[in-house]
Amino acid sequence: MTTRTVGTPRTVDTTQELAAFLRTRRERLDPLDFGLPARRQARRTPGLRREEVAELAGVSVDYVVRLEQGRGLRPSADVVEALAGALRLAPGERAYLFDLTRQRPRNADKLATTAAPPLARLVADLSPLPAMLMNHRYDILAWNPEMARLLIDFGTLPPARRNAMWLCLMHPQIRAFYVDRERVVREGIAHLRAAWAAHPDDRALTDLITEFTAGDEEFARMWAERDIKVNGRGSKVMRHPEVGEIAVQFEVLMPIEDPDQRLVIYRAADEESQSALDLLCAG
Repeated sequence: MTTRTVGTPRTVDTTQELAAFLRTRRERLDPLDFGLPARRQARRTPGLRREEVAELAGVSVDYVVRLEQGRGLRPSADVVEALAGALRLAPGERAYLFDLTRQRPRNADKLATTAAPPLARLVADLSPLPAMLMNHRYDILAWNPEMARLLIDFGTLPPARRNAMWLCLMHPQIRAFYVDRERVVREGIAHLRAAWAAHPDDRALTDLITEFTAGDEEFARMWAERDIKVNGRGSKVMRHPEVGEIAVQFEVLMPIEDPDQRLVIYRAADEESQSALDLLCAG
């Protein structure tokens, strides 16, 4: 485990994060994709120039400069929308930008730290499909026996360690569990960054991210890339110590009554994986 000092704030400094996010999104763009006229002056940095972003968004160059320098501007919803279009942000990135500028309506309900009883019952009722309930931090609030057999017996862990991201990064068994580990970690980090912007006052989440950036070099490197993506469905391949490789497809559902809770359901992706799951759960 590598310990390092990382500049993750104790709370979200949205002004500085907005500046860094806009700058990194601008620098990743290819001017050729925008049909921009050739410039005589050679480009010294990658991506679009600030004046090009300003022209595409219909704002002044000085405004873009001040935003990227973190000088305390609060863009209106119209300006945020224009910047999102100019930077060609993906849906998750666009939502992140709206969160950073405090332009998206927020849910005032208390953040979930325990499973809503109807959802806990639903998790149990989903057997034999592996299922679990998490909050926006990846804290695991409820699970059924099939999910415990597939991943790990969460009941044997201290409550503070029942966190899917912590397990993936820190737990010896789960660290080696995923065939495509880097993709799984990267997608998890992209989700946490979106949650971090949406819940800037969640000190527990900020402390968790600080722990990860200080204690895991892989997390720190990917966190600095500022990828934003929230996956509602996807696939994973797991190396189970008892039954070998299991490929699963997952679906993430957000209940309307409890929007901070996420129901995660796994299904076997092929016949071999279904047979492996059946054998595992029968055992």
